[in-house]
Amino acid sequence: MGKTKTAFFCQNCGQESAKWLGKCPACGKWNTFVEERFESAGKDNNRPSWKEAPAPGTMKTIALQDVRSSEEKRITTGDAELNRVLGGGIVPGSIVLIAGEPGIGKSTLFLQLGLHLQQVRTLYVSGEESEQQIKMRADRLQLRNDDFYLLTETSTHTIFQEIKKLKPELVIIDSIQTLHTPYIESGAGSISQIRETAAELQRFAKETETPVFLIGHITKDGSIAGPKILEHMVDTVLQFEGDRHYTYRILRTMKNRFGSTSELGIYEMTESGMRPVNNPSELLITQKEDLLSGIAIAATMEGLRPLLIEVQALVTQSVYGTPQRTVTGFDLRRLQLLLAVLEKRGGFHFGMKDVFLNIAGGIKVEDPSIDLAVLSALLSSYEDVPLNSQICFTGEVGLSGEIRAVNRIEQRIAEAEKLGFEKIIISKYNFGQKAGAKKPGKSYQIEVIPMGKVEELYQYLFQ
Repeated sequence: MGKTKTAFFCQNCGQESAKWLGKCPACGKWNTFVEERFESAGKDNNRPSWKEAPAPGTMKTIALQDVRSSEEKRITTGDAELNRVLGGGIVPGSIVLIAGEPGIGKSTLFLQLGLHLQQVRTLYVSGEESEQQIKMRADRLQLRNDDFYLLTETSTHTIFQEIKKLKPELVIIDSIQTLHTPYIESGAGSISQIRETAAELQRFAKETETPVFLIGHITKDGSIAGPKILEHMVDTVLQFEGDRHYTYRILRTMKNRFGSTSELGIYEMTESGMRPVNNPSELLITQKEDLLSGIAIAATMEGLRPLLIEVQALVTQSVYGTPQRTVTGFDLRRLQLLLAVLEKRGGFHFGMKDVFLNIAGGIKVEDPSIDLAVLSALLSSYEDVPLNSQICFTGEVGLSGEIRAVNRIEQRIAEAEKLGFEKIIISKYNFGQKAGAKKPGKSYQIEVIPMGKVEELYQYLFQ
C-alpha cells in the first residue's frame, strides 16, 4: 500500500515544499503555504485504467511524416456563440475549463448546453446542488432531453464507476473544486486534490475520446482557483465575465489548442436561461430620440468579431481642488493620455474639468482603436455640441496627435455599413501613407472619411 506523506503547498500558485515557508519562492506571496496530507502510489494503489495496456514489444514511436493528417471531428452544439469560442464545436477527447464569478451563469449555460444536445448522451455531475435543484433550473429553461443524466457525487471513484455503466458521450463536472479522490487525504478544493482529480479526468478524456467540461471557481482577484498547472493540463480555458447588474455576459477564450484564442461569445441573461446574442452591436448602441452631447460610436474588435459600441463622456467644471477622472469599462491611464494629447496638441484645457467616461452595456474594452471615439465624445461634451448619430469612429491616437491605423479595417467598415451608418472616420494611413493614396479594397455604401491629425477631426466635427 502507499505511504501517507505530508507536504506544504502554496494556495496561490501550487508550489510544493517539504517544509513551511513564509514566502513562496515561485509567486512571491506571503503566508500562503498550507500543510496537506496525501497517499503516495504503491504497488497496490493503481489508478483507474480505461484501455488495456499495449502488448509487450508494441512500437509506440512513429516518424512525423508517417502521421496521417485529418481534420478532427467536432460535436456541433446548438449554441453558435459557444461553437465560435471553441473553434467550431466540441472536440472529442478534449478537456475544457470554464471559470467565472459566483452567480454569473456558468452552471446555467452548461446545463442548457447538455439539454440542447439531443443526440449526445450527457452526464452532468454536480457536487454543489441536489437533483431537485438542477431539475428546477431545467424546468425554468423549458428544455427536455431523454439522453441527459444527473449524478450528485464528489468522489471520483464513484463517478468513474457510474461512467463505466452509462458510457456518456459528454461529461460536465460542476465543479472541479468539489471533487476529491481517495488517493489524497486532504480536503476537497485543496491544491493536491484539484491537481489529482483533474489528472484523472484528463486521462479519462484522452483514453476514451470523451469531451469533459470542468466548471471552476475563481479567487477574489479574478484568477482561477487552484494550482496554475490546472490551466496547463486542460486543452481550453474559457473565462465567463460580466456584471451581475447587467444582462450581458462575455465568454472569452484564454487558451485553446483547437482554435483561435481571439474569439469571444456574448450572451444575454434572461428568465429562460442564456440567450446567444448574434448581433451585439444593435444591443450595445442606445436607441434614443434626442441628440445628446458627449456620445460617440466606436467600431471596435473583440477578438475576430467587429462590434459597434457607444462611448459616453461627461466633462464638467470641477468644484474641488483636484479634478476627478472616473472611467467604467476603459483604462484610466489611457484616458489620461488622451486628455494630455488634447491639452498639448489641441489647446483644450481639461486641467480644471471633471471627466467621466463610460462604455455603455457594461463591457470592458481594451482595443486601442476606440481612442478616436473617446476623443470625439470628450470634445463633444467639452463643446456641449451633439455629434451626428450617423457617424462612427475607429482609430488609435498617438502622443503627437496623429490618428494611427488599426487592423481589420474592412471588417469594421462592413459592420458599420450593415448597421446603417452613413459615415465612418478612420486613419488615412489604413489605405496608404498619404491621404487618398489608396482606396478601400471594395466599394462601400457608407462614406469612408480618412484623417491624419486630431486637429482635422475637430475642424470636421465642430466647424
